[in-house]
Amino acid sequence: MRTLLFSGPGGAGTTTVAAAAAVRAAGGGRRVALVTAQEPPAGVADAGAEVVRADPGAGLERLWERWGAELSAAVPDLTLPPATSVVPLPGAREVALLAALARAGDADLVVLDAGPLETAAGLVALPGALRWWLEQALPTRLRMLGAVRTAAVRAGTVRRGAVDVALAAVPELESWLGAQALADPSATAVRLVAVPRPGAAAALRRATTALAVHGQAAAGVLARVLPDAAAGGWWAARRAEQEESLAALAEVAEVVQVPESAAAPRGAAALAALLPDLPGPAGEPAPAPAPERVDGGWRLVLPLPFAERGDVGLTRWEDDLVLTAAGTRRSLRLDALLRRCVVTSGSLADAGTARARLEVGFAADPQQWPADLLAAQQPEPGRDEGGTR
Repeated sequence: MRTLLFSGPGGAGTTTVAAAAAVRAAGGGRRVALVTAQEPPAGVADAGAEVVRADPGAGLERLWERWGAELSAAVPDLTLPPATSVVPLPGAREVALLAALARAGDADLVVLDAGPLETAAGLVALPGALRWWLEQALPTRLRMLGAVRTAAVRAGTVRRGAVDVALAAVPELESWLGAQALADPSATAVRLVAVPRPGAAAALRRATTALAVHGQAAAGVLARVLPDAAAGGWWAARRAEQEESLAALAEVAEVVQVPESAAAPRGAAALAALLPDLPGPAGEPAPAPAPERVDGGWRLVLPLPFAERGDVGLTRWEDDLVLTAAGTRRSLRLDALLRRCVVTSGSLADAGTARARLEVGFAADPQQWPADLLAAQQPEPGRDEGGTR
């Protein structure tokens, strides 16, 4: 499934732009679905695009009706509220959007109205975060014991309980998470929407850093610009401010200007005229960050565009490197080589720029390397890594 994800600050017109992109794509004969938590502009369905609404309340009720009934049957003494009385948890909007994406899985292209920048970053992070929590709650040894218990329940030697309801839900949840590719730039292209005013570029830079933590990048910026008009005092000042902001936005990603109109677009034709054709996801997966050999060990480089030094945190926990930046966190599983190493350094190069990157140094852990292999990793005095003196 190929996805176009749109996000921007409140008032930037993200829903309108996403609807316009869906209409244009549907006009090309593709099966298109617009996934949104908002009421889309009129004309999307007329263009042949399917509208899939993400309703956090309704989604939670459907989920509770199914698994609540299973839990009540397994634990008869447990009194559960009806689905209509369940209070949504924080983050329900992001979960509802993911569920809506799953319902749109048959489309050739899904246009995702991800809403505000913070919601979009949380949405991109959510599948990985849920997988991490599953691994903590149900590591391999517990899953093996769970499989034994499930077999015993089926054989009738153990009574079914609450834990069995939870175990039964895990495979379905893992399958659902495996179908989400929001953090993969080859499957999902992220386009940020903004009104070129002071502060817009700073908000998009921070969003770009947050996306980069999870391996995603901004494919472009759609700037809602003022239409051409006769010069005047107020108008000239506003246009000058806009040009300055457009220059700052261009540092974030390639800018496509979307002219504002006096009235909201009505109908499929007006929506289609709002945007040019936008390229979809890259299609080819980008190479994952890989360790490179350096003097004394290895170095892993993680792109973090626009990250600032005081905003970046790095820790090592077992086989994971835990990265924090721009208000979000990701746990990256190290490859087999780096798992047998210790972290020796971490520095942010070109901080605050589009080229900002976190460089993490590693050295062989003597406790996990055979002595002869460890000795082979140490260069002879006076000899460089290439073997020359």
